[in-house]
Amino acid sequence: MTKNPLLLVPNQITIARIAAIIPIVWLALAGDPTLRVLALVLYILAAASDWLDGYLARAWGQYSPLGRMLDPIADKLLVGVLLVALAWDHSLSALELIPACAILFREIFISGLREFLGNAKVVLPVTQLAKWKTTVQLIALAFVLVRPLLPALDIPTSLLLWLAGAMTVWTGWQYLRASWPHLSADTP
Repeated sequence: MTKNPLLLVPNQITIARIAAIIPIVWLALAGDPTLRVLALVLYILAAASDWLDGYLARAWGQYSPLGRMLDPIADKLLVGVLLVALAWDHSLSALELIPACAILFREIFISGLREFLGNAKVVLPVTQLAKWKTTVQLIALAFVLVRPLLPALDIPTSLLLWLAGAMTVWTGWQYLRASWPHLSADTP
């Protein structure tokens, strides 16, 4: 087994997911239905790679600190950048900006909270609900991508986005509550 974490297949898949963000956004915003479909296909592959890199890391025992750091960053970048791009091109309605902003707020806040607690040697383990939250976010964004091509998906898309927003806020609250004793402790 290689010692270089950049050469581990799960990490290469994660890095490819990050690299795919720019072409996904470009294709989605190009204004051409065919390119929007290509964006959707590339997005689905990127979203599925989140499961694949974790599966391969477990199956092959290819864990690394780099992979543990990059995987959640890749998810947050994929969701966050795509949310901003889709808000910019008006693929999100004004009301859908509420769950979109909630998702962005929670993802940035909890990342900062984890960094803060990491300095205090406190680990907040990822919950099963947080894993499902990521899955619902990824599915909701796939629906947002396809909605201009299939307007009948308007209501299911909106409902999925609100569900993703609600799950995101709830898991954020759970992490904040779990970390509160460490945040409110009077230590030097």
